[in-house]
Amino acid sequence: MQDVSVLPLWRCLERRGGPDLYVTEYFRVHRDSVPEKTILNSIHGMSDRKPVIAQMIGNDPEHLVRTAKQIEAESGCVGIDVNLGCPAPKVCGKQAGGALLRYRDLIRRIAYDLRNAVKGSLTLKTRIGFESAEEFDALLDLFRELPIDGLAIHGRTVREKYQSPVHPDCIAQAVRELPYSVTANGNIVSVATARAMQEQTGAAGLMIGRGGIRNPWLFEQIRTNSKVMPRLREVAEYISELTEEMQSEGDFPSEAALVNRMKKFTNYITLGLFGNELNAKLRRATSLFEFQSICREYLESDEEFPEEPIDDGKLFCGFKELKNLSVSSA
Repeated sequence: MQDVSVLPLWRCLERRGGPDLYVTEYFRVHRDSVPEKTILNSIHGMSDRKPVIAQMIGNDPEHLVRTAKQIEAESGCVGIDVNLGCPAPKVCGKQAGGALLRYRDLIRRIAYDLRNAVKGSLTLKTRIGFESAEEFDALLDLFRELPIDGLAIHGRTVREKYQSPVHPDCIAQAVRELPYSVTANGNIVSVATARAMQEQTGAAGLMIGRGGIRNPWLFEQIRTNSKVMPRLREVAEYISELTEEMQSEGDFPSEAALVNRMKKFTNYITLGLFGNELNAKLRRATSLFEFQSICREYLESDEEFPEEPIDDGKLFCGFKELKNLSVSSA
């Protein structure tokens, strides 16, 4: 996830168990691009503990090949991933990310050219279509022939962004039909949703983004099938620790810039708590002292952190339907 899948967060996740593998925020690739040092530093800072996949976004095979070679030469990443799923209008407007799903011949060329250049694993991150899930059969025909090592599927279309339930049936179809491993992504926010996604898709692995930012204990909870939730004061410690990590790692021009960057994380972490009053106050904070004081005021408590976020229709949406599907198919 761009701007949040960074080394300071990864360090906080690791102290609470962490995932089995990390994927970087994407390297932006174009004619004049060079691999961003901050992302390379994230790989260097974690690759001695856990494997890291370097993700790229772009649409020119020549420049993607050049960048992949540079990343592999300058980092300890175990593989290269190409983003075919980002729904951001700014990205799609440049015919990158999810917009590439409309250009299957270009995807084919990118995959074949990268396969000849990449020494480690080569994977793609995709969605199930651009406009409609009806596009997925044709995409599967394409993916089946590509010389890649795995495919991560976010179970929504580009148009659906994050504001709909996922389509686990599409991911299950890919698991059945593709000759390599498939990883399921989308709406995994708890042990129950992780179990539902696994049961409904049979995927080889789960990719977790927003749910892991909100609850950094989630990865270990899934491994151990634990329903024990942290207390709010432990969430406060997580936010404080993440703030310190961001402050020490980042080069912020002002205190306000650090606070604004932290809001990218707390938007997920505190969503819905106290009727969303906490989140609203944090969004208005302009100083680090104010930001930290608000966290202490609301979170210095032994109250249990909710197992799942609220469904706000924007940041988290449709995960209850995923669980309901699992119950219906049992």
